[in-house]
Amino acid sequence: MPVTGPDLTRRGLLLGATAWTLCADDAQDVWDLFTEMAAALSDAKAAEFMKAFARDMPNYEVLRTNVEALLASYELHCSIELLSEEGDAAGRTVALDWFLQIVEKQDTGGVTRRREQVHCRLIKRKKKWLITAFEPISLFKPVT
Repeated sequence: MPVTGPDLTRRGLLLGATAWTLCADDAQDVWDLFTEMAAALSDAKAAEFMKAFARDMPNYEVLRTNVEALLASYELHCSIELLSEEGDAAGRTVALDWFLQIVEKQDTGGVTRRREQVHCRLIKRKKKWLITAFEPISLFKPVT
């Protein structure tokens, strides 16, 4: 027997609420990933930071080399603000306002500040979000 009237509306609301909850969970998982990345940089853990990226991402090795070089000579502090986020349970697109403070470890204590609007593409592999595109990677270029 087909469902009509109030029963159909209730089912639609329940399905809608379930879908919204799944999207909200995915959005929170993505935000948690960026929070963990910022913490890894502050703790000088390049390998932990790089776990967020798919190894087949374009310029993965350039990014890894740059981050390792920065962390060898500098302390990094991040502030990340979410500008936009959209997608579904399989893939998401994120825009971030990423502020990076680069402090020399030497006695001079020079500070370099960088602020970029970062655009990322993420996919879910085996229940884990991975960044497959990150622009601009120049955010992490060595200080000259």
